[in-house]
Amino acid sequence: MTQNTSPALPQSVLDATDVSTITQLILTERESRDLGRWDEMRDCFYPDSHVRISWFTGNGHDFVEGSKDMARRQVLAKHRLGPVRVRLAGDRAVASLVGIIDIPGTAHGVDVMLSSQARFLYPAERRNGRWGLMGFYGIYMCDAMNAVVPGQQVVIPPAELTGFRASYRMLSWMLASQGYVVNHEMPGEDLPATGEALFNDLFNWAGIRR
Repeated sequence: MTQNTSPALPQSVLDATDVSTITQLILTERESRDLGRWDEMRDCFYPDSHVRISWFTGNGHDFVEGSKDMARRQVLAKHRLGPVRVRLAGDRAVASLVGIIDIPGTAHGVDVMLSSQARFLYPAERRNGRWGLMGFYGIYMCDAMNAVVPGQQVVIPPAELTGFRASYRMLSWMLASQGYVVNHEMPGEDLPATGEALFNDLFNWAGIRR
């Protein structure tokens, strides 16, 4: 009998494979969201995952249903994504990246494009050899809304922005105008301690030392 004498792969190679797998999982989730590939998006999340963003709180599978409903209502968000950083801790990991959410719409009769910048956090876990997402969270940074046609002016009465947070003020206004109930207690750069607390919670869950 011939014994297998192949050397074990170095831990650095195994870690690089995990990082690549988690990165592709996140990119698949966001691309599927933008392209309306709902089954593919759902497969990225474990059933007991948790999602908490400006307009939704619940598990990952219900988040997919909420995203489907948003598309049916013609709130057609698309995402521009920065590089993904993955922090590994055995069978758990936390990934982070900066993304820009682009949403076309109208503001008092003017065609506009909202661009909201946020840091996305994804906890992930390996179960039975498969990585899946355990959640999706946002730390809101800043946003802006501009007229699509150069030369047009967007005018929103200040009273319509009362109570909206600086880090996602225009996103809140647009979502509210579409009938969504906005969570005004999201982590944001206007309240730095909230983002730090979210990082700490996820790192503690994964067993990651900062």
